[in-house]
Formats: sequence, structure tokens, C-alpha cells
Amino acid sequence: MPRRTVTRMMPGLAPLAAAAAVAAAAAAPALVPRAMAAEVRAMAPERADLRDYRWSARPLLIFAASPDDPRLRAALEALKGRDAALDDREIVVLTDTDPAARGGLREGLGVSGFRMMLVGLDGGVKMDETAPIPVDRLLETIDRMPMRRNRG
Repeated sequence: MPRRTVTRMMPGLAPLAAAAAVAAAAAAPALVPRAMAAEVRAMAPERADLRDYRWSARPLLIFAASPDDPRLRAALEALKGRDAALDDREIVVLTDTDPAARGGLREGLGVSGFRMMLVGLDGGVKMDETAPIPVDRLLETIDRMPMRRNRG
């Protein structure tokens, strides 16, 4: 599976037009593991940017063709039980499992199929993969980030 780490600002991510807040944030999909229900949020289709997370959280975006995608289920299962580690690293998990809704971020990033992306506090894409990112590698990547190392 291709693996790449990106530390640049993705065109179209930060400068996209402002969108409404995630209306579906409180309603976690049924397939979300119970322990992760508070951390996993469905992205509203009208969301076109991540402006409200900049400098406060590290969005982990998970795009899938459907809620039944085995890669989505594997990614969510791997995150299950890692709440403390995710919270400590200010990670918020956002999912988009409905390509037909033509979500703003999905369209702006040209996503088709499965894709998992880690966005840093600065809004830059730090990881971008077409397969589930192993949780330990995700956490290690964040732990190497200057803002994480320098926090008091």
C-alpha cells in the first residue's frame, strides 16, 4: 500500500470557503465503537474547511465509500480504546462515508474511495494514505512534531 508523509499545506484545504459547523457532530454513526462515540464525528456535507479546528485540534479525516468499508471498520477498530492517547494529542476523528452527498472536503481534496489524512494544528496535512494508518505510527508522527515536542 502506498505510504507518504506530507508536511505542506494542501491546496484547497485551508483556503476553502467557510462552511457551517458540523451539524452531525453529536450523532456518531452506529458502526462507531462505543468507547469512541465521543471522539468520532460524521462530517456534514457542507463542511468545506477545517478552520474551526486550526490551532486547537488535529483532525484525523477518514473518507470511505460506505459505512461498511472494511478499511473504515479496521481504522475505527484500531482507534478503539486509545481515547487517552488521542485526547492527549488533541485528535478529533471526522468521517465521511457518503460520496453521493458530495461533501465539501471530499470534493475539495478530490477524494475517491478510502483515504485517511492527519491534519496538524497549523492546518497542514501531515499524513495522507489510501489505507488505514496504524495508530502507533500516527501517534509517533505527532510526537515528532515541533509543536508537540515544545509544549509545556
